[in-house]
Amino acid sequence: QVQVAESGGGLVQPGGSLRLSCAASGSGFRINTMGWYRQAPGKERELVARITSGGSTNYADSVKGRFTISRDNAKNTVYLQMNSLKPEDTAVYYCRAEADDYLLQYNYWGQGTQVTVSS
Repeated sequence: QVQVAESGGGLVQPGGSLRLSCAASGSGFRINTMGWYRQAPGKERELVARITSGGSTNYADSVKGRFTISRDNAKNTVYLQMNSLKPEDTAVYYCRAEADDYLLQYNYWGQGTQVTVSS
């Protein structure tokens, strides 16, 4: 099993910044691509950004130029720096870790962290 734990959510005013962190851990597993997803009330969960173990990234169009994803492979930790936040960024943000045990691939999710952008 792989444990995934997010932190860093909260309330911020429009135009403000937040940094989310997510740590994945699990003995006997390799952590591969990690990503951030979000789900707003009444909407489906959507990809925000993801990063491979080699550092390749991709972003949702709605966050390009405002959000930056990065990772520390030694710590199996991924970060999401969110700048110029807008009310429409309000959602529960979930971290996903893709892992394998050298045989099969698995997806693990964190419990989510609330981000609220409001004045």
